[in-house]
Amino acid sequence: MKRCLYCKTEIKGRSDKKFCSVHCKSAHQYQERKSQETLYYAIDKQLKINRKLLKAYNKSGMSTIRKEKLISEGFNPAYFTHYWKNKKGQVYLFCYEYGFLELYKNNKWRYLLVTWQDYMNS
Repeated sequence: MKRCLYCKTEIKGRSDKKFCSVHCKSAHQYQERKSQETLYYAIDKQLKINRKLLKAYNKSGMSTIRKEKLISEGFNPAYFTHYWKNKKGQVYLFCYEYGFLELYKNNKWRYLLVTWQDYMNS
């Protein structure tokens, strides 16, 4: 007798069936996709963490925070969705609509937090 690829119970019905139910088929496909896309899920998770932190600390649309404070809460500046370069040549990194610029001020590393503006599209 054939066994279900997901739950290993005995399969009844057609000889070419691989799963005992629609639930087992769906669960098996989800499990396979998740194991194949581990890197994608890890990157997506970090981007969501970064966005959440940038949003939480940037209530006014432009603020400054100590770099180590943001990093200690799980922020990773290596993960961003896009960037914008201003006329001074400074490169702002963005996680969706929330951006940051690394600055060295008063002997401390800080992030200047900004929100995406329409003029940045050009």
